This record gives sequence, structure tokens and C-alpha cells, in this order.
Amino acid sequence: MNLGVRWTLHGDGRTPAPGAVVRPDERLSWPRTAGLGAQHVVAMFGASFVAPVLMGLDPNLAIMMSGVATVIFLLATRGKVPSYLGCSLSFVGVAATIRATGGDSATVTGAVLVVGAALFLAGLAVRRFGARVIHATMPPIVTGAVVMLIGFNLAPVTASTYWPQDQWTALLVMLFTGLAVVCLRGFFSRVAIFLGLIFGYVLSWALDRVFGKIHSPLGGAEAVDHWRLDLSGVGRADWIGLPSFHAPSFEWSAILVALPVVIALIAENAGHVKAVGEMTGDPLDDELGTAIAADGAASMLSTAVGGPPNTTYSENIGVMAATRVYSTAAYWAAAGFALLFGLCPKFGAVVAAIPGGVLGGITVILYGMIGLLGAQIWINAKVDLRNPLNLVPAAAGIIIGVGGVSLKVTDNFELGGIALGTLVVITGYHVLRAFAPAHMKERMQEEEPLLDAGTSSYGAGSGGVQESGRAGADSRGSGR
Repeated sequence: MNLGVRWTLHGDGRTPAPGAVVRPDERLSWPRTAGLGAQHVVAMFGASFVAPVLMGLDPNLAIMMSGVATVIFLLATRGKVPSYLGCSLSFVGVAATIRATGGDSATVTGAVLVVGAALFLAGLAVRRFGARVIHATMPPIVTGAVVMLIGFNLAPVTASTYWPQDQWTALLVMLFTGLAVVCLRGFFSRVAIFLGLIFGYVLSWALDRVFGKIHSPLGGAEAVDHWRLDLSGVGRADWIGLPSFHAPSFEWSAILVALPVVIALIAENAGHVKAVGEMTGDPLDDELGTAIAADGAASMLSTAVGGPPNTTYSENIGVMAATRVYSTAAYWAAAGFALLFGLCPKFGAVVAAIPGGVLGGITVILYGMIGLLGAQIWINAKVDLRNPLNLVPAAAGIIIGVGGVSLKVTDNFELGGIALGTLVVITGYHVLRAFAPAHMKERMQEEEPLLDAGTSSYGAGSGGVQESGRAGADSRGSGR
């Protein structure tokens, strides 16, 4: 059985010839491959440890399970789709909503496990019926609207929880991160969110030394005196140890909130597979269903032990575009490094100590970028918002999702926010299409189909991917 774990040495194993690429089934020397693996870990690091912190989950477990998820993905795709799977930012709003209604970490991971199962089944459906099934059920107007409302639904989390903890630090971190995203080039631009976190970390430490404790709300509670940066947990943490595991629990209300994210994950995977195919020159449409199913299976395993869901990372597409090394051996090395990081509780304690004000500055940019990826999907697919068939369901669903509109079905069952907004977009579009006059449908057919366009665009002749930003942290796009 071919599992894609055998590689031929590329050239002399040192440096690819000018214009040459290292294909997925090739590798450089093992020391160089290990170095490339470490670079992939650094590229995904920003989002993969920010996301679990924002979701209230163990960052050590998140990093460890990202390595496990990557191994599952590489084996499932038989080494044909070089990819790193890291913690998805698409679920941050879901986690915040579930916790706001009294749910805990087990409730969050249980809901997300169901989403992983839905993603797995969607992958099997794509394998059976082909990639066009994505466009038929989720055209660009639907996908873009859902991604947009998922991102913008997060705005109250920043405004009410993180920003008030230290508004001036949040403002400075926001400005620094914005400058880093815009002004830095190459690799550093891909880790701009990570650099913003480091800046905020050092700034909070310096402000504590100069001004002492700050009097502000802590985590949405009443205002108290507290240190901006509390490192007491770091000193108590061990250098080596297992992360914290927990079993998921399942509640229908939480599951309904989380399910819409499967649309964003399908778009992410589609964009990733398309991007890799463009760069390597190998058509990978036939691998799309396998990639989606593998992502779902990996997320199910991660959430079953208390970790966050995973998704393909476009930061790592950027690393491949820059190095022109597409070897899956480098991703195996990256997975190994991630597993080692997960066994260091002190690392997790450092991550957990990130000040709320720093997260406030980061999330102002991050959440907005996630939401605007929906607009990027519309732009890439040339969606015509002058067509009422596009405009009406998208407008209604986005306002419901962003504004937190709810619909009380029974005394014990209520739909609202992301879940209701997504339901309105999907059902509204297809119902309206069934009754729309012919001229509106004809205008729809003139639009460029989404088919695997995902959230990435490709510069003609550039040989690389122009990332739309999984939110800097995700520097891509979602859903990340």
C-alpha cells in the first residue's frame, strides 16, 4: 500500500537547481528537511496557539494534536497534498457563543466533534459525486455570506471581553500588528500576528514595571487591580508532561451553533487543494474529497480528547511558495516538532499568560480579517450583489448572524446568531432561486463558479499564492 512515506533524493540533496522545485515525493537531505519542518511549525505557530487560547482550550494539546492531525492528513492523501493542519480560527466565535450560554470546554469540543463528523461525511460525498457538488449546494454567495457572519459575529467578544482589560495596550498592539501585516515582507509578513503578540507581551511587562497594576475588568468581570502580565503559572508549570485531556459532551443547542462552520471549512480545504495543485502543476481535484474527509477525521480525533478542530493552513502554502519545496517529508518533520512542543507544559503556561489587552489589539484585526474573507470569496467568484437573488438572503443572514438575532422555537429550543444566520442564507437562497424569474437565474449563470476557488487568488506568472489572510494568524483566509 502506498502511504506516501517514501521519497527520492532531489539532486544532491542540498539546494534545488534554479527554477527547479522539490516535488511532494522528493526530499532534500534530512538535516535540511528537518530545518524546513521547523520553518513550517513557526509559520503555523501564531494561529495554532492563538486559536485555542481564544477558545478556552489547552494550547499544549492544540499544538500536539495539530501534529497528529497532519500525520493523519498525509497518510490519507498518500502524500499527494502537502499540507499542515493547525487549529482552526473559524470556531472561535462558536466557542464564545457556547460559553456565553453556560457551556464549558467539554460542550465546545463535543459540538465541534459533530462538525468534524459532518466535514468527514461531506468529504465522502465529494469523493462520490465530484467537486461540483460543492458549487451546487454552496455557491459563492452562500459560502461568502456564512464566512462573513462567522467572523463579524466575534466583534462583541473583543469589545466586551478583551479590549476593556487594557485599552491602551490593545490600541498599541493593534497599530503594531497592522504595520507588521502591511509593511513586512516575506516570511515575517506571514507571522505578523505572532510578532504582534510578542510585542504586546513585552509591552505589558514593561508597563507593569513602570506603572504597576492596572484597574480594569478582568475577563468580562468587574474592575479589579491586577497585573497586565501574570507569569505565576509559568513558574509552577513543568518542563515535561502531558497536556490536559478531557472527554466531550453533546448538547443540541451547542451543536446547532457550531454546524454552520462546516461551510467555511469546506471552502478552506477547497482553496488549499487548488493552491497546491497550481503550485506543483499536478491537478488535485480528484483529491479534494479525500482532503476534506481527512480534515474531518483529524478534527474528530482531536476534539475527542479535548483538543480543538483542525484545518489546512495557508501560511504553510506561503512557505512552500517561497522555498519551492513541496516535499511531504518536511511536513512529517513539522508534525514531529509539534508533538514535542505539546509535551512541554511550561510552553502552554507562557501562552495562557497572554494579557487580555494584547488579545484585544490582536482580535480587532484578526476577527475583522476572518469576516472579510467572505467578501474575498465574493470578489474571486465575481458575485453580482445587484442581483436580488444574491443580495436578499445574504443581507438577511449577515444581519441576523452579526446582530445576534434569535428565534424562539419552543420554551427549550432557540435558534440565533451564527446558526440562524446560516440557515437563513442557505435556505433563503435556494427557496428564492426556486421561485425567481428566469432573468435573475440567467444573471447567476454568468458569474464565475466557486469550484474550489476557496479563499485564495493566484497571480498569473507569479508562481505563488496571494493570500487573502487567514487572518494574519491564519494569514489567509478562516476559518481558519
